Amino acid sequence: MTLTTSQERRRQRVLQAALELAAEGGYEAVQMREVAATAGVALGTIYRYFTSKDHLLAAAMAQWTGALQARLMQVAPRGSTATDRLVDVLRRACRNLERQPRLTRALITALSSPGEDVAACQHEVEGLMRDLIAAALTGVDEDVCEGVTAVLRHVWYATLLAWANGRADITEIGDELERAARLLLAAHEAASVRAAAR
Repeated sequence: MTLTTSQERRRQRVLQAALELAAEGGYEAVQMREVAATAGVALGTIYRYFTSKDHLLAAAMAQWTGALQARLMQVAPRGSTATDRLVDVLRRACRNLERQPRLTRALITALSSPGEDVAACQHEVEGLMRDLIAAALTGVDEDVCEGVTAVLRHVWYATLLAWANGRADITEIGDELERAARLLLAAHEAASVRAAAR
């Protein structure tokens, strides 16, 4: 849907209100009437843009992930190898998630719900994560990069979901991502060392 400038401003206020409420009280705190009051819009206005609470929070997750990606990309990945650079980016992303656990849990809960509108947001988040990971893997063979990116997206989502459902500690997310990254890129790094030694 094409929005006018004023409609886009209202939509952004609604998204920001949802993020604020989720950060303060988690998933349960995001009630549509409370979102409307916080955003200063009519309740019906929210439903023009979002079909449900989960759609609203999933859209907020997509926006939040985009902002996170932009912040992370401002600082070049650190490390002497592709693996180290990737781990640096993943660890920095995880630290951002750890800073606001209520918000993170609310967004992941919404993003895991069914529905076509939520699925569209899931694809957007996946694309942003793919771009973030790929940016750390510059110089890595395209097929290797694609495979590593696909697997890491799944590991990231699975560990976030496990944490959101109380089955893991939030600090385990970064550990699992680093372990997966190092395992996935071990063969690539070994080949690079052999090539450099020739």
